[in-house]
Amino acid sequence: MNIKILVATHKKYWMPEDDVYVPVHVGIAGKADLGYVGDDTGDNISEKNANYCELTGLYWAWKNLTCDHIGLCHYRRYFAHTTSSGDTEKKKLAILQKEDYEKLLKQYDVILPKKRNYFIETVRSQYEHAHNKNDLALTEQIVAEFYPEYSEAFSKVMGRTKLHIFNMFVMKKEKFDEYSQWLFDILFELEKRIDISNYNQYEARVFGFLSERLFNVWLEKQVLNTKEIDIVFLEKVDWFDKGIKFLRRKFRGLDL
Repeated sequence: MNIKILVATHKKYWMPEDDVYVPVHVGIAGKADLGYVGDDTGDNISEKNANYCELTGLYWAWKNLTCDHIGLCHYRRYFAHTTSSGDTEKKKLAILQKEDYEKLLKQYDVILPKKRNYFIETVRSQYEHAHNKNDLALTEQIVAEFYPEYSEAFSKVMGRTKLHIFNMFVMKKEKFDEYSQWLFDILFELEKRIDISNYNQYEARVFGFLSERLFNVWLEKQVLNTKEIDIVFLEKVDWFDKGIKFLRRKFRGLDL
């Protein structure tokens, strides 16, 4: 199998040696070369990285890469055999290799990260408390206009408490191409309709945030055999701090 797993990064960092992984410097346009493949060749939106996050890498792959299967990880997050809380070197050893992907892709259409559970929030309310709720409402409107057959899926996903996040996946390139056409049709139209000139640096990543939700909407409508896999994070996570920020956003609506 010709499998390419993009590793989205914006800085120099340790990378797996397995050649299934393709480190991609997202948002490279106008920046120093890190020695990785850049997302600014051919048809690209590299200059939109501040607003589209890792999606500039996905757009570049959609338009410029040829392979059988394609996926996305992040420089600190990978699909793994375990979420081991051990040291970094043990975490690196847990990262899936090409042979692991080959076995999985013979059985499943899509590899996905295990869902995050918001417990006391729905996907809709979590977004509305953490971001600009008008952007989500307008996205829903655009879906209804451009792809009305996805409106029911949108409502179902927004009413749940669980969500695949990080935009991480592995699937056939042809299926990825279908998804990309759908996703960027919606996001490019949204970009025309909203004014983000006054957004802070965090909220300016609006199209990246919304894409995580839209990916779940797209999956909801597909008839695919999926497999959820653990994610290993190579750095220490302060879960207490993350939990406090989550609660503050919900109950106080603070801009964090």
